[in-house]
Amino acid sequence: MSAPALPDLELLQCSLDDGVLTIELDHGRANEMGSAALAEWAAITRFVEAGGARAVITFSKRRSRKGKPLFIAGADVTERKGWSDARVKTHVRHQRNTLARLRRAPAFHVAVVDGVALGWGTEFLLCCDYRLTTPNGSFGLPETGLGILPGAGGTSELWTMVGVAQALRLGMTGERIGAEEAVRIGLVQEQADDLEAALDRARALAAAVARKSPTAVAAFKRGVLRAVGQPALARSEIEARAYEHCVDSGEAAIGRAGFKAILRGEGADWGPLREAKA
Repeated sequence: MSAPALPDLELLQCSLDDGVLTIELDHGRANEMGSAALAEWAAITRFVEAGGARAVITFSKRRSRKGKPLFIAGADVTERKGWSDARVKTHVRHQRNTLARLRRAPAFHVAVVDGVALGWGTEFLLCCDYRLTTPNGSFGLPETGLGILPGAGGTSELWTMVGVAQALRLGMTGERIGAEEAVRIGLVQEQADDLEAALDRARALAAAVARKSPTAVAAFKRGVLRAVGQPALARSEIEARAYEHCVDSGEAAIGRAGFKAILRGEGADWGPLREAKA
């Protein structure tokens, strides 16, 4: 099976090395998320779903005109000028569905935040598997002050990561929080000293995943996400099916055959990504 080709994108700066896809955000005035950027994220998702990458790192070195570091400053609301209410609602449903699909993509996605991540920027983090920040990280959901609510996961998914009380605090008050507070409540998992240190940590995590069986990694992620909110018996069955898929795909046999070499850090000749049938 031939590897899929990396999509030709205009806004997202992508590079692929040893199964790790690195995406640098550098578009618009402040990496705002509009229709064009959303389409490119959909293309990235299809690439990952086809087995194009085992891990993804998303980061930004962008600075504002005044030198303020930026991750994603929010949605591109200027493009909605003149839109009908129906078009706005359709667009936001599309945003929500695109992020949900990216969340399920069979790769380990690490976000590195060095700057402002407001509104859509905070919601984007919810589709990532692991989140790092620098002291420059700034997070918040200002939408209720604009007569709307966070519509790309901030209302439906944020509470699953930070708890109901913290989600209500962020969404109802619009309060901005810094890096240390984001780590404390679980919005991000680690804080690094600066961007390069955070990127080094992200690369180490991504490289570790890239050495593993892509089928097993995908099965594990799918099993964990499907188990959320399920009763104990259902969770056990989800795990059983995920494990059996690793056996049926032949990856378990590869692991057994190469066990000693794997322990020595030499890796194994894993097969291509084989996603379980729904």
